[in-house]
Amino acid sequence: MAKQFYVYIMASSRNGTLYIGITSDLIKRTFEHKNNIYEGFTAKYSVKLLVYYEVYDDPQNAITREPQLKSWNRKWKMELIEKQNPEWKDLYNEIIK
Repeated sequence: MAKQFYVYIMASSRNGTLYIGITSDLIKRTFEHKNNIYEGFTAKYSVKLLVYYEVYDDPQNAITREPQLKSWNRKWKMELIEKQNPEWKDLYNEIIK
């Protein structure tokens, strides 16, 4: 099976602080955010909810998408999340199954 890549959005709460990242291991990376494994933005602002992600087979597509999403205004990011996750559920429990 080919390796997959993920562009993801974490949130501190509904309508809270957002963080956009890229990874090849979404479960591990989300766990790291949730448990403050590394000091930094997500630990400082308690950004622990996985609220959105996209899957890519080609790493270049994911690498291109991440800065694109980061450059979006907040309203667009919120609409993107709410289109797929209107409840702002923590998707971590779904991806670990």
